[in-house]
Order: sequence, then C-alpha cells, then structure tokens
Amino acid sequence: MAPTRRNQRSLSGPERRRFVDAVLKLKRRGEYDEFVRTHIDFYVSDGEQRLRVAHMTPSFFPWHRRFLLDFERALRRVDPGVAVPYWDWTKDRGPAASLWGADLMGGNGRRGDRQVMTGPFAYRHGRWTIKEGVTDGDFLTRDLGRPEDPIDLPTARDVARALADPRYDVPPWNSTSPEGFRNRLEGWTSARGAERWQNHNRVHRWVGGHMLGGASVNDPVFWLNHAFVDLLWDRWRRRHPGSAPYLPERPPGPGSSQHRRIVARDEPMPPWDVTPGELLGHKGLYKYA
Repeated sequence: MAPTRRNQRSLSGPERRRFVDAVLKLKRRGEYDEFVRTHIDFYVSDGEQRLRVAHMTPSFFPWHRRFLLDFERALRRVDPGVAVPYWDWTKDRGPAASLWGADLMGGNGRRGDRQVMTGPFAYRHGRWTIKEGVTDGDFLTRDLGRPEDPIDLPTARDVARALADPRYDVPPWNSTSPEGFRNRLEGWTSARGAERWQNHNRVHRWVGGHMLGGASVNDPVFWLNHAFVDLLWDRWRRRHPGSAPYLPERPPGPGSSQHRRIVARDEPMPPWDVTPGELLGHKGLYKYA
C-alpha cells in the first residue's frame, strides 16, 4: 500500500516515535550518511560550469522527489508503517511549533556554538554524530530565526504568489530566472538582505546551522521541509492543468549558456537513470493527507 504523508502536527506520539526510530536506525546502519553525501555531491551552483540537477535548475522538484522517495523507501524497509511527514511552515512558524518538540525534531541550538541539546538528534545522546559535512564539528547545529540577523518563515501569501504563476520555469533556467513557479518556490531572488531568500530557501535560512548549504540533510528537518515543497508542486500542477508540467521540453542548444548544464524533460537526472518526465506524478507511490 502506498504510504500517506501527513502534516507533522497531526502525528500521534507513537507515530512520531516510529518515524524517529526509523531515522535513527538508518543512521546507525550508515545509510543516512549516504543520503547526506549524495546531496553534498549534487549541490551545484549555477556559477559552476557543470551539470546542475538538484538546485538552481528546472529539475529542482523532480530531483528532490526522487531523493525523498528513496529516503522514504529506506525508512519503510526498517518500518513499513512509516511515511515522511511534512512541515507546513506557513502555519507552524516559530520555535514553539510542535515539530521542535523533544519527541520529533528537538529544539534550537544553544547560544555560542548553536549545538542542538534536546530531542533525538542531540549529539549528547550519542545517536547523532555528523560524519558527512562541509564544515568541522560532530554535533547538529541550528539557529532558529537567526536572532543576530533576523528572518521570518515564508507566509501563505508568499506561497500563493508562487502558485499563481502558470509557467513552470523560464530562461535562463537558473537562480536568476525572473519568473516561473520553480524559482519562485525554490526562492532565489536579486533582492538584498533577508528578502533575498524566499519560500524553500527562506526555510533553510530560518533554521540555520546545518540547514545552510549542501550538507543540510544532516538535519532531519530537511525531509519535512522537502515533503511540503513536493506537496506544493503537486498543488501547482492541479491548479494549472493546461500548463506545460516541466520546462524546458528540449535541451538548450550549443549557443545557450545552459547547454549541457541542465536537464530537459526527457533527459536522465544523475545519480539515477530517471527523467523529470517520469516523475511528474506520484500516483501509486505515495499520497498526501
């Protein structure tokens, strides 16, 4: 039976424990750190002269859909009753929200070194050591809201503006794309200060610590964030059934700055032999409640 992804706030105590226990078991096996390494390896910026499939690119949504699906399948090999919950950050908007409880994600990092001290992923409990990262340090870090440089979580209005755009993506197919649902939700802009980051990117900035950059998978809240992003992509497709579900349909030609730097609808996305076109829907794979 296909798993049902639910809002984290609707999970019962036992359901939270089962999800956490499955994540911790993947960590003990070393499987979790393989997911961290994959995301680090494929976190390629559009300033680099090579293929981008995970970020700053049209395949942002399908790449993370497959990544999330692989993680969920790994969890379900541990416990077939587990599904990845989602975090609706337009409603659960502060450090007091239920997902930051000691029975799910744990709380904020302490002052000074930003080390997370509570919950199942606190280093002091001996079950969550950072092994794959882009900086030194064995412990998970967070800086919720970034008090020294404050930033708020995205609002329902922010999401509505992204969902209202009927175009999936537009040239130049990167972080500078001025319009299109993909970049409006991924959240790259040319603004200054905190307004530079929108929607998905703003969530990563708000959590801070390990959620900044390619090693963000070290914080398990990564999966709850991307489950919501995946749900929003699903809502966009339902709202715009007449729009092209993925762009570009054909690879940019040799004269384009994006030649061989992004994948078109029917080109495979590394590290899998799967195309964006094959991941435009999730019927039979999972559903949302």
